[in-house]
Order: sequence, then structure tokens, then C-alpha cells
Amino acid sequence: MKPRLLLLLWILSLCSLSAAPDPAAVKAALVKAVAFYHQQAASHGGYVYRYSSDLTLREAEGIPGPDTIWIQPPGTPAVGEAFLDAYEATQDPACAQAALDAALALTRTQLHSGGWYYSAHFDEEGRRPWFYRLDPQGNPLPDPTPDSDRDRPAGWSLTREAKYRGKNETILDDNVTQSALRYLIRVDGFLKGRNAEVRGAVSHGLDALLNAQYPAGGWSASFDRFPAIPASESAYPKVKASYPTDWPREWPKDFRGCYVTNDELMTRCVTTLLRAHEIYGASDSRYLDALRRAGDFLILAQMPDPQPAWAQQYDEQMIPCWSRAFEPPAISSRESEEILRSLIQIAGVTQDKRYLEPVPKALAYLIQSELPSGKLSRFYELETNRPLYFTRGAGGQGFVMTYDDSKVSSNYGWI
Repeated sequence: MKPRLLLLLWILSLCSLSAAPDPAAVKAALVKAVAFYHQQAASHGGYVYRYSSDLTLREAEGIPGPDTIWIQPPGTPAVGEAFLDAYEATQDPACAQAALDAALALTRTQLHSGGWYYSAHFDEEGRRPWFYRLDPQGNPLPDPTPDSDRDRPAGWSLTREAKYRGKNETILDDNVTQSALRYLIRVDGFLKGRNAEVRGAVSHGLDALLNAQYPAGGWSASFDRFPAIPASESAYPKVKASYPTDWPREWPKDFRGCYVTNDELMTRCVTTLLRAHEIYGASDSRYLDALRRAGDFLILAQMPDPQPAWAQQYDEQMIPCWSRAFEPPAISSRESEEILRSLIQIAGVTQDKRYLEPVPKALAYLIQSELPSGKLSRFYELETNRPLYFTRGAGGQGFVMTYDDSKVSSNYGWI
């Protein structure tokens, strides 16, 4: 027997002789950790990203005030999910209370548009500009949006007006609204619908997510009023993705992304709908229908040969377009990988093999596009399939697109 194998067997024998952790001690430690975070770190039941050891410094995207919480992961929804996990493991009511308080921090910062912004506020000054549905005590607040703006069809043209940006803006970017809604759905299921405040927030949020879905099945990155009237197919037709005849190599200083897959937007909408279907699907078929539409969109958005994968953003005619100054019309490997996962999930829940049809071609394309390192570039130039990168412009200002990966900017994941 080889010496290394003998050594491994000896180590394993020692491990088997060592005492396993006492379950009661593990449970007590977990409950103690939840109690500390809930009692010492929470602000109005919500959380930010990081805390100094003495809890005097709170960090998220910047330094938030003492009455500001964060929604964008790993903020309040992520902490709430951990608390609920802790309750399921320990059955300790203190963990359930911590989870409920995190949920109420979300219900009381939900916007009338239906979702959440990246951060939220509980102080009077911070709340003043925002169209929150409830006050900090959970009492209903009127929607300040005029009827003339509520009764317009939803869609990218309305969002581009940005009339209520910074006031009533539901964010689907960065898993913001999706994470909050998924957590509240889980809490509502856990409570069996008995908390009216949680149930009301879930209903309002899911209605907004469903109504904001385009006829083709995709979503934009945000919307700033409740989408009472869904977008029309005449304005946003169901068309197959195609390559632009030409596109500017410099950022046109305009965001044209009607349909967005960037930062896992589509995949997070899919996982939210999957959870809604899991909890409510027996009595409400809307979530399964929306999953089918999302799958239909991903089929439409798959680019034709020679690059049968996906871009980060498309215009109304399903043509890849610029987003930010370092996000060009291009094939995106990261988003494509996540979309493949979503298609498999949708095929599983719908039992429709049609959603698996894009997978083999996309996988073959991604494999053949690997860099010599065995990794994938984030972006591949349309039609040529050359890897694209960005460097900083003169004086560290702006961005310049390049094929050279030797001096890429540090603000983005290029590989």
C-alpha cells in the first residue's frame, strides 16, 4: 500500500474517533449569533453589508446613515433568508422573530411602483422623496403618482422619461427587487398567509413583476410607476434577435437597453417566479405562465449563428445595443451561462423540452470560444467573436474598447 494512502487512512481513523460536535451546543451558538445580529446590528429590522467589530461603522455601497438599510444583496433579504434558515434548523422562536422583522423592514420600504430601490430609509428626511407604500409603522400611504401617469401603458419608452427616478423606481438590476420579493414569498409561505402586511407586499410586488413583463417575455432594468397597463405587442413586438448592420465602437452616451439580461436580471426574475409558483402555483397559474413567457424570450434572444448565445441588452427590435460605457453590443459569456441554467429550470418546471433546444448549440459555442487559459472572456465582438476589453481613457477618464487584455480597467469582471 502506498505511503500516502496509509497516511490518509490514519488521518481518517483519527477523525472517526474524535467526538462530533454536541448538537445542543451548535444550536445554542447559532441562536446566539442570530440574537446578536438581530439585537445589535439591525436598523429598523434591516441590515447593510458590513459592520466594524464595535458596530460603529456600517458599510454598503458607501457609508449609509444609521436609519438606512440595504436591499441589494447581500443586504436585508439575504440576512432574512439566513435567519429563516436558522429557525428551520433550530425551531427557536427568536430566529423566527428576527426573520419577520427583516421582512417587515422590506414591506415598509416597498415602493408604490411595486418593488424596491437599492437602499431604503426610515428617517423622516430620507423617506421624504420616496413613494413608499407604508409608513415605518406599517400604515398605508397614498400613491402620489398622478392618475394621468398611472394610466399609461408600461414599457421602455415610459421608463426613459425617468419622471419618477429617485422617487418611485423599482430596480430589477443587481437582484434588488427579486431578492426582496423572493424572501417575502418565503416568509408568506412560512406564515401560511397569516400576516396581512407581508401578504399585501407580496401581492403588490408580484403583480408589478408580472405586468412589467413585456409581451416577448423579457424585462427592463427598472420602472418608476406601477405598470397597471402592460406594454403592448404593437409597441414591443415578438421578434427574433439579430445582428446590427453596424454599431458605434465608442459609447454613444445613451442607454438603449429595453430588454436586459445583464447582471443576471432575467435569471433572478426566473428564480423569483419559480418560488412564487412553488408557494402559490396550486391556486394561481400566472407564475407558470410567466415562466413560459420568460423561456420564450430567452429562445428569441439567442443570437443566430455564428454566435448562438446571448447579449447583455437589446433594443425594442431585439438587436444588441450599448448599455454603460463599458458594456457594448456583444455576446456576454457570463449572462449566457446563467441563461442556460434558467432554460433548464424552466424546462423542468414546465416539462416542455422546447426550452432545452437552445442549450446544445450555446454550449458548443461557449466551449469553442474559450481563451487559451480555459476561461471565457466576458465579451465577444459580434460576428467576429474576438474577445473585447476596456481600458481607461486619457487621464483615467472614460473607457476605450480594445482587443488587448494586458491593461484592462479594474472596475469590471472581464474574464
